[in-house]
Amino acid sequence: MEWAVVAVVAVAVLFGATKLPEIARNMGRAQGEFKKGLKEGIKLDADEPAESAKPAEPKSDSES
Repeated sequence: MEWAVVAVVAVAVLFGATKLPEIARNMGRAQGEFKKGLKEGIKLDADEPAESAKPAEPKSDSES
């Protein structure tokens, strides 16, 4: 628990009180974008098996 207090104080000293809200806002936005990307990735993964299940038609030499 002491390390958490030390870490908070160190961050406050390094970045200052004016930068902390901006940093927190940017981290929140990045987290939201990351979660959005995960949801889109899961959605795309769920759609892929239906499309890849179709067998590819063999090509004959006369089609070239």
